[in-house]
Amino acid sequence: MELFVSLVTPPEEPPATARWFILSGFQLLVVVDGRQATWPLLASPADLGLTPLRQHYLGYMPGDAPLHCYAVEVAAETLPPPDMAFEGLRALYGRMPDEQLWLGGRALQILDWDRTSLYCGRCGVFNAVQPHERAKKCPACGLVTYPRISPAVIMRVTRQGPTGREILLARGARHPAGFYSVLAGFVEPGETLETAVRREIREEVGLEVQNVTYFGSQPWPFPNSLMIAYTAEYASGDITPEAGEIEDARWFTADNLPGIPPAMSISRRLIDDFVQTTR
Repeated sequence: MELFVSLVTPPEEPPATARWFILSGFQLLVVVDGRQATWPLLASPADLGLTPLRQHYLGYMPGDAPLHCYAVEVAAETLPPPDMAFEGLRALYGRMPDEQLWLGGRALQILDWDRTSLYCGRCGVFNAVQPHERAKKCPACGLVTYPRISPAVIMRVTRQGPTGREILLARGARHPAGFYSVLAGFVEPGETLETAVRREIREEVGLEVQNVTYFGSQPWPFPNSLMIAYTAEYASGDITPEAGEIEDARWFTADNLPGIPPAMSISRRLIDDFVQTTR
C-alpha cells in the first residue's frame, strides 16, 4: 500500500489544496472521467458550495509537497457538482488505485463512527471529541469511545482429493445462486484468531482442520470489519452445512471453480492463491 501518515491533529495552516473524502449517506463524492474516478482536490468543500456536517483530519501522503487528507460528511440529499458523482465504495473498485480506494474506506469508517457515537453508551451524555487521538470522551462519566473495528476470520480449507488438490467453497444463504466463497465469521470475545478459525469451520460445515496458518489481512469498511485471512488443511469429518447459514458447501478443483468473489476482496486472493499454487 502507498505510504500514508495517519494523524488526528490537522496542520495549523490549512493547505491550499487537499484531498477531500466527502460522504453523503453511505456514498463518497468522486470526480468522474469516463470509467476512471478520483477523489476531489480542493482547498475546502466550500469551493463546491458544500457545507460539512462533521469533519475529520485523516493525515497526509508524504512527498516534496505533502498532500493532506480530510473526511467530511454532507447532508444526505446533497446533489453532486458537475462532472462529479456520489458512489458507493464497492462500485469504485478498479476505477482508482487500491491504496486510494482503501483511504476512502478509512474516511467512511471514521465518519460513520462519528455519527453513530454522538452520545455516551453508559450514561447518554453528549460525547466530546478528543483533539489528539481518534476518540471521544464522555464529560460526565469519563467513558472513552474509539472507532469500532470488528475482527473477522476468513479461511481457505484445502485437501488432497481423488484427482488432485481441492478447495472447500460454500454458498451462504444470502448469496445468489451459483456464487461460492471461502468460509468467514466474526471473532468472539476471549478467542484467539486460530480458535475462531477452527470454531467457524466446525459450526458452518462440520469439519475439523489442522495446520492453521496466517495468510494476510484486509480492512473491509462495510461497515467496520477487519478481515484476517488464514489457510487450513482438512483433517476429518463430512461436510454438514449449517442450517440457515450455509445453503451448500463442496470441494472444487482449480479447474472447475464456480462463481467466486470479485478481485477486490481477500476471499478472492485466497482462492487465486490456491489456483496459482495448484497448477
